[in-house]
Amino acid sequence: MNSQPSPHPAARQAPHPLRFSYGTNGLTDLRLDDALSLLADLGYDGVGLTLDHMHLDPFAPDLAARTRGLARRLDELGLGVTLETGARYVLDPRRKHGPSLLDPDPDQRARRVDLLIRAVRIAGDLGAHAVHCFSGIPPKEESGAVAGDTAWKRLAEALTPVLDAATAAGIPLAVEPEPGHLLATLDDFHRLRTTLGSPDALGLTLDIGHCQCLEPRSPADCVRAAAPWLKHVQIEDMRRGVHEHLPFGDGEIDFPPVLEALAAVGYRGLVSVELPRHSHAGPQLAQQSLPFLQHAASFSVSRGVPRPIAPAPGEGPTAFEGAAEAAFEGAFEGRTP
Repeated sequence: MNSQPSPHPAARQAPHPLRFSYGTNGLTDLRLDDALSLLADLGYDGVGLTLDHMHLDPFAPDLAARTRGLARRLDELGLGVTLETGARYVLDPRRKHGPSLLDPDPDQRARRVDLLIRAVRIAGDLGAHAVHCFSGIPPKEESGAVAGDTAWKRLAEALTPVLDAATAAGIPLAVEPEPGHLLATLDDFHRLRTTLGSPDALGLTLDIGHCQCLEPRSPADCVRAAAPWLKHVQIEDMRRGVHEHLPFGDGEIDFPPVLEALAAVGYRGLVSVELPRHSHAGPQLAQQSLPFLQHAASFSVSRGVPRPIAPAPGEGPTAFEGAAEAAFEGAFEGRTP
């Protein structure tokens, strides 16, 4: 008799090509190794690693040695990685996300550029598939069309050495449209891309919730429109017009068409759950999020009605899978599970 326990349902081979990860900015109450072990045990394919003081501090001593140790650990656990640079106070303990690439002080902008170049180097050492970044918010003291043109010029100039580093490392820099930032939409990404001359190293981070919040297209249509430049994907639930990252089922997003679109366009990077304000419940949400996404990905959409892929003969849903299915169906019908 085989005494080995059955594999966790989330760890079984998924019938789809997407690879799911979870962002460490939603696990800030855990030590990094504990967070990585949790994600591997749950069956995630990777991790969205935010460089921050509580995990991989890019400014603490012995960075090279710590990075080598982390690379070994990721390899042991079989986790892919994306480097994210959205830590709130890693550069300035008093200014959230400050200084930014738009700071009026060139020395302050240089500090953000230095962080991004460090991230590119760390990404190379870890074998990360992309480095994520965002533009920042235009300074409050600057406004109007002239100030807007100045901000775009600053952004392009600040990103140029980062893109040079990314080109040398062979790792794309994936810029994220962020509500409230200078670069807030897909159209804004294309403005930056055109300004910079469409460098090969410049890619896009698409946050599915941000599409629901701000874009005129549906999230699935955003995926299709963004496909040629898509290098990283963040995912969570969200409501129209409200920039609040929500657990799956608490917002308005129809996930099967989104995941179907990602698979159809051939996206093969990580799809990373992004719940930065939910670290207090991070382990529980990590456990719930993966089966939700795998279940959503197992659906095809026909005339707007989800249709499940039948299980293998003799393999009905476990209690855990049944709970995940019930949660998914409740969310799909607009009910909070």
